[in-house]
Amino acid sequence: MNGAVLSLIALLIAILLSVTTQINVGLLAVALAWVIGVYAAGLRPEDVIAGFPSSLFLTLTGVTLLFALAESNGTLAALANRAVRRTGGSRVLIPLVFFFIACAIASAGPGAIASVALVAPMAMVIGQRAGVSPLLIALMVGLGANAGNLSPVSAIGVIANAKMADAGLEGHAAKVWLWNLFAHFLVGGAAYLVLVWRGRARDSATQAPEATLPETAPMSRDQRITSALLLAWIVAVVGFKFNIGLAAFAAATLLILLRVADERAALKLMPLGVILMVCGVTVLIALLEKTGGMDLFTSMLARLASPKTLNGVIAFVTGLISTYSSTSGVVLPTFLPTVNELVTKVGGGDPLAVALSINAGASLVDVSPLSTLGALCVAAVSDHATSRRLFKQLMIWGMSMTIVGALLCQLLAGVVARA
Repeated sequence: MNGAVLSLIALLIAILLSVTTQINVGLLAVALAWVIGVYAAGLRPEDVIAGFPSSLFLTLTGVTLLFALAESNGTLAALANRAVRRTGGSRVLIPLVFFFIACAIASAGPGAIASVALVAPMAMVIGQRAGVSPLLIALMVGLGANAGNLSPVSAIGVIANAKMADAGLEGHAAKVWLWNLFAHFLVGGAAYLVLVWRGRARDSATQAPEATLPETAPMSRDQRITSALLLAWIVAVVGFKFNIGLAAFAAATLLILLRVADERAALKLMPLGVILMVCGVTVLIALLEKTGGMDLFTSMLARLASPKTLNGVIAFVTGLISTYSSTSGVVLPTFLPTVNELVTKVGGGDPLAVALSINAGASLVDVSPLSTLGALCVAAVSDHATSRRLFKQLMIWGMSMTIVGALLCQLLAGVVARA
């Protein structure tokens, strides 16, 4: 076999193992890229190493370090608690507030996983006290976090935009974020209306009391300084076009020098496994491009669709894989670079619409309990019977979103891309 075929087989093995095992496929991807690149494709080790995304690595590390520092000193939790207090314990408002809290935190930088890890434990407890369906709380937290997950300053938004740039689709960061936000707001809104209506019907029969919210302590000096610095970082990146990663490193360093956050505690909170996964898979994708394996991969995908159905089909395929695999670590780095070649081989389509379909299709399923977001929500439920029921409900939700996402992208992704 030649290098193109072997590199494609390696990619398919990495995708399969990401679905069926707990191994970090970034490790596997780098090892496979070295063996196949050097000993089958005849490349130099330096050529394989050149595929490592150093710029992406620095950006992800800087952003996640900054928000790990903010999490370690309680700043993010303090801000979230203040937002929840404003609901007054209303069963109608609580789910909405948690949607927007998770969305705001994810949009600001740390991404969906960190947002759900921060918000879900508090949300599930408060929701239980208020008599809100655990399913509704889990969906609002998960969908809210994913709605903000692709913002231009989010760690995962950086990945999506970097991979789209690899496909020649630069300058669409705002559209990527807003389309993903709209898709999650749409399905989240539908779930909210249905489940709140059912909850109000139940409440009218039981007369359940409103929730008693925990008292909120004043923000400490360290938390106020951290909040101000986070705001300054966002303004610098969005308003003055500072480099996201380098500015994050500068802000994180300032927090450490001012001794308002614990560097060692923050390093333990950083998702280093996800960063390694993204960068490792990228090394393997770069090898595919050098050996011609990417051409074979897009040829396989092209057989599944026509120009008219491409948006829906690619959303379904990526959603199905993402149900069991990592969206940011495997699906986006694998599929986004194929966009232009895929459109060419299918014989038509809008590359931007296809990229938007990949983003939304892969993301909408992420509240499945087999994904990190859904699992965090299930883990936050203390009652065993309730957690088992929530697991089954979220599994049904996640699988149904493969179809919902495909239909949504088929109907609207092209319209958004042309807007």
